[in-house]
Amino acid sequence: MLQHDQYPSWVGLVYVFNLIVGTGALTLPAAFAGAGWLLSTFLLMLVAFISFITVTFVIESMACANATIQWKRIQLHKINESEVTVDTDSEIDNTTEETAILSVNRHHSYYSLNTKVELGEIAALYLNKFGHILLFTSLCVYLFGDLAIYAAASGKTIVNLSCEVYNDTENFHVNCWSSYNFTKMEMYRICVTTFALVVGPFSYFNVQKTKYLQFITISIRWFAFIVMVTLATIRIITYGPQGHPDLINLREVPALAGSTVYSFMCHHSLPGIIAPISDKQHVTKKVSVDFVLICLFYLFLSVTGSFAFETLDVLYSLNFISENSSVFMKIIGTFLAAFPLFPILTSFPIIAITLQSNLKFLILDRTYQRPNFLVNRLVFPTMAVVPPVLVALSTHNLKTLVEVTGTYAGVMVQYIVPTFLVLYARRHCVKNFGSSDQKYASPFKHKFWLLFVITWSIICIIFVTVDLIINK
Repeated sequence: MLQHDQYPSWVGLVYVFNLIVGTGALTLPAAFAGAGWLLSTFLLMLVAFISFITVTFVIESMACANATIQWKRIQLHKINESEVTVDTDSEIDNTTEETAILSVNRHHSYYSLNTKVELGEIAALYLNKFGHILLFTSLCVYLFGDLAIYAAASGKTIVNLSCEVYNDTENFHVNCWSSYNFTKMEMYRICVTTFALVVGPFSYFNVQKTKYLQFITISIRWFAFIVMVTLATIRIITYGPQGHPDLINLREVPALAGSTVYSFMCHHSLPGIIAPISDKQHVTKKVSVDFVLICLFYLFLSVTGSFAFETLDVLYSLNFISENSSVFMKIIGTFLAAFPLFPILTSFPIIAITLQSNLKFLILDRTYQRPNFLVNRLVFPTMAVVPPVLVALSTHNLKTLVEVTGTYAGVMVQYIVPTFLVLYARRHCVKNFGSSDQKYASPFKHKFWLLFVITWSIICIIFVTVDLIINK
């Protein structure tokens, strides 16, 4: 669909920034310290770079899809060639009368980012049925894992806020309160169930985020991140480094791989953010600035956390709960520990609704246009909410959930799908237009980069698979 409600470039970049830097960033410091600060620094920058490569693949695929859609409409005589929606930032106006009559230059004007074309639509244009189904399956698995992580994180957060403070926040076999024979695991399951009963029903309706809710959530998130970095820095200056992470620890690389991939995810939502940007000139360079800033922020958050605390909780915000502090610091610590609940409460229903739409594509026959009320309003919402909650009830291990979701489904959505989309999009454009050259083409044009991304994806999957088998 053509975008009429547009916003400036800087707004789009803020949306990309906020889309990437979410609750997943809280799992980075523990994984960073575990894998060794030197190795983690290198891997974090490498993952940021590879994620940016595949973002440029998505942008190029979007432009190719716009051109293909325009060309198909012309071929079907739905529009005249003079009615083609030309990219407002196109350089076609600088062409001469002689070059304008060349077919390649006319086709060059079809490439734009003005129409939002989702990944599923791009896959339908360029991939076969198997590739299309693989894309939606990957999205479903990723969203499923995302919901399980959110449910587990909410339960774990509430438990550590409610129960007595222990040095080991990962030990859920101890009693929640010393005077009651009631373990933290039992309390955790009650919290996850309560979360599902309170937030889950919103997934059965057409819930939409409002801009005011987004603003409030983003404000709380950034205030919390700034406070965490500030407190960790003050702690290092005041008491000296309390944590002493290794330089390199290969055994913890799988956890870091899953966490970093999960923390750089934005590809599935990129078309909806890029299309409304009013000035798309040099959009790739502008997005690269976002990735540099995000990488630096992640490094600062992880380094300060790694050296400020002797041990790190998988959910970093829980490290700021302390019983030996002033009233003010207890209030700040409670706020930081509770803050993940705010974005989770607003995001869970939206992600569940997105999962429903993908499940409908996979399960329902495409010729079956409208499922009945019972299936649409009860069966699919239940399929989207209940299984992730059951997973969260079975384990509080966020490290494993992030590792599996980020590596298996995350690698598919973030690396493999964009790589194959751009590969087949380029082939299609060469076949139909004589060339795939266009202003939104990825700077990583050589086939080496495609092979590089696929190789890295295989390495990530092997690392995590071996780790899961060894620690089974």
